[in-house]
Amino acid sequence: MIRIRDIRTIVTAPRGTELVVVKVETSEPGLYGVGCATFTQRWSAVVTAVNDFLKPLLVGKAVNQINDLWQYMMSFSYWRNGPVLNNAIAGVDEALWDIKGKMAGMPVYELLGGKCREGVAAYRHADGRNFEEVEQCIQNYLDQGYRYIRVHCNTYGGNMGIMNNTNGLQSSSANAYTMHKTENAPEGAYYDPAQYMRNTVELIDHMRGKFGYQVEFMHDIHERLTGIQALQLAKDLEPYKLFFLEDALQPEQGEWFEYIRKQTAVPLAMGELFVNPMEYKQLIEKRYIDYIRCHISMIGGLTPAIKLAHFADVYGVRTAWHGPFDLSAIGAAAQIHLDLVSPNFGVQEFSGFTLEEREVFPGAPEARNGYIYLNDKPGLGVDIDEEAAKKYPPTFRDNFWLNANTDREQIYIVLVLENVDFGEHRKDNLTKTNKFFIANNLCRLLKNFHKSGAFVFNGLSQ
Repeated sequence: MIRIRDIRTIVTAPRGTELVVVKVETSEPGLYGVGCATFTQRWSAVVTAVNDFLKPLLVGKAVNQINDLWQYMMSFSYWRNGPVLNNAIAGVDEALWDIKGKMAGMPVYELLGGKCREGVAAYRHADGRNFEEVEQCIQNYLDQGYRYIRVHCNTYGGNMGIMNNTNGLQSSSANAYTMHKTENAPEGAYYDPAQYMRNTVELIDHMRGKFGYQVEFMHDIHERLTGIQALQLAKDLEPYKLFFLEDALQPEQGEWFEYIRKQTAVPLAMGELFVNPMEYKQLIEKRYIDYIRCHISMIGGLTPAIKLAHFADVYGVRTAWHGPFDLSAIGAAAQIHLDLVSPNFGVQEFSGFTLEEREVFPGAPEARNGYIYLNDKPGLGVDIDEEAAKKYPPTFRDNFWLNANTDREQIYIVLVLENVDFGEHRKDNLTKTNKFFIANNLCRLLKNFHKSGAFVFNGLSQ
C-alpha cells in the first residue's frame, strides 16, 4: 500500500501575491501530489498548520483513503472550520486527489464522473479610474472572446477617486467629488456607501448603453453595504439584467437575502467569505441565492466542494467558484475539474496567469476565446517548478489594499506604466486591469525599495 512519506509547503509570489502550495510525497518513488493552500492574507499561519499539525498527523497514512483522511484532519483538530486550518487541509486534500489521478492514469474529472462540457466559461474583471478606462478594459476582454465581465470603477470606491462628469467619462479636479470626513482621517479608510451606490448604477447604465446586452455583466458589492442598502442597490440595478450581483451582504447578515429575493429579480451570488459549507444550507434550501461563490480552499478542498456542488444542484443553485489572482494555478485547476463534471455549473471567475506564474506552475490551465481548458494530464494536470518558485519569495505586506482606492500613487504609476515598453510578448498580460493591479503592488513594494536602487517587479525592470 502506498503511504504518505513527507509533506512540504512551498510559498511563492510570482505575481506579487503569496501562494501556498502543499506537496505530498509518497512511498512510491517519483509519485507525489500538489495542492493549493493559499490564504494569502495569513500565509505563514497556513504553513505552520501544515508543517506542525497536519504533517505529523498524516505521515505513514495510506494515500488512497481521501474521504477518511479529510474527516481525520478536520475532526482531529477539535477546533475546526477556520480559514487557516481549512486552507491547510485543502492543500493536502487536493494533493491526494492529484496522487489518485496519477495512480489511475486519468484526470481528476474522470474520477469525479466525467465531463459535462468541453470547456469552462469564464468571467474577467474590468476596472479603471473612470468610465472610459472601464470601457477600454471591457472591450479588451470582448476582443479576447470573453462574454462574462465583472464591472467596477475604482474597485470598491469610497471617495471613488476621480468622479465622473455628465458625459460619464472623467472630471476635472474642480468638480470632483470630495468625501465629508473627519480631520486626520487615514487615506482610503473612510467609505461613502451612498456615493458608491449612485456611481455603480451610473456605471452599469453607461456600460449597457455602450455594449448593449450581448455581454453578461456582474458586480461585486464585497459585503460593504447594510441590508437595506443592498436591497436598494439590487432594486436600482434590476433593469440592467445583471448576470449576478455578488456578495451583497456580510455572512452574518444572511437572513436579509429573504427580503432582497422577495423584492427583486436580480440573480444573487454569495459565499466568498464562507468557511463552513453549512453556512450555505439555509441560503440554498430556501433558494435565496442563485450561485455559490466560495473559495474551494477556504472550505477545506475538493472533497467538501464536491458535496457542496451536489447539494446545490438538488435545489437548482449553480456554481461560480471564487477564482481571483490569489489562487494558484493548482487551485484553479482543481476548481475547473469540478466545473467540468458539475451539471449545475454556472461560470468560473478567472484572473489569467502571467508568464512568471506559468514558469512556476507548468501545465496551468489555458484560456481560449472566453473558455478555460485543462491539459488532460493525469491528476490535476498542474505541477510546481520549485527552482522557479524560489525566484519569487514571499513577503510580509501591509494591508492598505483593504482601503478604498484613491487617485494618488496608483494613478501616477498607472500613467508611468502606459509609457513603458514591455515587449510584444507581454502585451496580453498588460490590460488596464493588470496595470492597475501592478500599480497597487508597486505602491506597496516601493516602500521597501532595495538599497541598491534597482527595482524589479515580477521580472520587469524599470
